[in-house]
Amino acid sequence: MAEPTPRRNEPRLRPAPLLFEPADAASDPEHFFDLESVEDPRALLTRATELAQAFRAAADRAVEFQAIAAAQLADPRRFDRLTPGDIAERAEWTEDYAKKMVEFGRDLMRGGNEGRTSPDPV
Repeated sequence: MAEPTPRRNEPRLRPAPLLFEPADAASDPEHFFDLESVEDPRALLTRATELAQAFRAAADRAVEFQAIAAAQLADPRRFDRLTPGDIAERAEWTEDYAKKMVEFGRDLMRGGNEGRTSPDPV
């Protein structure tokens, strides 16, 4: 089950920053944000937890932006609006999920995300 998305007027958690890894480090499958070099298990748990929280927060925020974009693309006032099927194809979603994301995006743009979470992928 997805965690609730923070309300627009609540401060967001500020997890550890996600720093981009150099290309040569990212290409090494054993390398992951330098965690493999942390020897103290307490420090490893702390840093790994920070990264997990940061990735969750980044994923939640990215889903909100997906929903806003979907709602904007489906806006009936746009001459070039897309159907939920078109949006689903572009985002690699089901059409039903695209419809839910459009509605979620509309709620976000209205500022009415009180207690709503992003739709679960279908």
